Amino acid sequence: MIFNRRTDFRRIATALALLLAGCAAFRPHDNHGIAPSPAPGTTWTPPASAIPPVETVAPVTLPANLAPGAAVSLAQVIDVALSNNPRTRSAWLRARVAEAQLASSESAYLPEIDAAVIASRQKTVSGPAQTALAPSIALNWLLFDFGGRDAVIEQARQSLIAAGFEHNQVIQDVVLDAQRAYYSYLDSKALLAAQDATLKERQTALESAEARHRAGVATIADELQARTARAQAQLTRQTIEGNLRTVEGLLATTMGLPASTQFDFGTLPLEIPARQVSEQVDALLARAVVQRPELAAARADAQRASAHVREVRAQGLPTIGLTSSIGQTFLSGGSVTPYSAAVALRVPIFTGGRIANDVRAAQLEAELARENVRSLQQHVDLEVWSSYYALQTAEQRLVIARELLSSAQQSADVASGRYRAGVGTILDFLTAESALENARAEEVQARTDWFLSVAQLAHDTGSLAPQQGQ
Repeated sequence: MIFNRRTDFRRIATALALLLAGCAAFRPHDNHGIAPSPAPGTTWTPPASAIPPVETVAPVTLPANLAPGAAVSLAQVIDVALSNNPRTRSAWLRARVAEAQLASSESAYLPEIDAAVIASRQKTVSGPAQTALAPSIALNWLLFDFGGRDAVIEQARQSLIAAGFEHNQVIQDVVLDAQRAYYSYLDSKALLAAQDATLKERQTALESAEARHRAGVATIADELQARTARAQAQLTRQTIEGNLRTVEGLLATTMGLPASTQFDFGTLPLEIPARQVSEQVDALLARAVVQRPELAAARADAQRASAHVREVRAQGLPTIGLTSSIGQTFLSGGSVTPYSAAVALRVPIFTGGRIANDVRAAQLEAELARENVRSLQQHVDLEVWSSYYALQTAEQRLVIARELLSSAQQSADVASGRYRAGVGTILDFLTAESALENARAEEVQARTDWFLSVAQLAHDTGSLAPQQGQ
């Protein structure tokens, strides 16, 4: 017996020595071959193991009737943007996450059943080794908790509602972004066409100055001024063309496509649709309160915060639960079948003030959520108010800009005729053409601003439909 004890002691000592050796070999502070830069001004060089792989992005699938280079309408631009823009998909995925969380919270009404199997082998110094196998099943079921589960589920429900409204808001934002990019592109395209007309007029003015100079009825100064004006027009055209390419890439990106994707987006309409906002601003404000998804999402978040107050308050109330278990223990000499069932009443008596303070914090959070709703509603009212009068201003600006363009065109025609007839100066001619160039740009911008103002008002009042005929 003494020999056996010494042998067992040696085995235990050997096992402990091996365990300590393994612990000594393990280095918890090993950086796995990764170290920071050796100096503040030295670029960090990542090892190969620290460089994440580049994931291949799946190509975007376009509708069957839409291919790069094809003519597309605003409705098609919006449709592609809603399908491919990462923001809409991210918002949709967040709503699906909230849906799964709601389903998870509803499981609190059902019992939880766990199965376990414990296998053990024991050996005493004086007795033989004994092997035990004990499978068991345990059940736990919360029967009553004064509405705590209901409050948890209501929070998850309101979170799903808020996520759904937030998805709708993202859709509206993407629609507005698509409209902005679309009309910005048409604006740049129209400005480029207007500048081409200006450049052609500058070339005509230069040819007239050269002809008059050769005929001896004008000085070289006239020709130089005309040449300078043409160069300025060429420079402006290059700037506009560069901006057009930038906006084209922005529009493609808004559609969820590579920036290099090109389509034929048409031209900015010369005439605005016969559409007037007949509703008064008060009616639009009332509509926005009902239709704006982000405002509805904020209200849902306030309801969620109120439900959280009920959940925290229920933590200080009694709970009634059912517990039960049954198992079978197999031993070398036979088996036993232990089982139990109990109904437990739990009553919190003292928590050190934790629950009271948690309830107070939850109540303050609910009040904060209500204030957020009020603040957001004021912000929505201001947006609708501003966009309504911005549309009124855009309508008036378009009328005035067209009157300005008509007057500038007539003035330029008169100045051109006078210069060719020899009774006007090159300075008067170029000044009139410069005014005409500015008037063209103002008229194009006024048209664009009208379309953008309509889109902004539709967004701010919660309307999703794109304007017909655009």
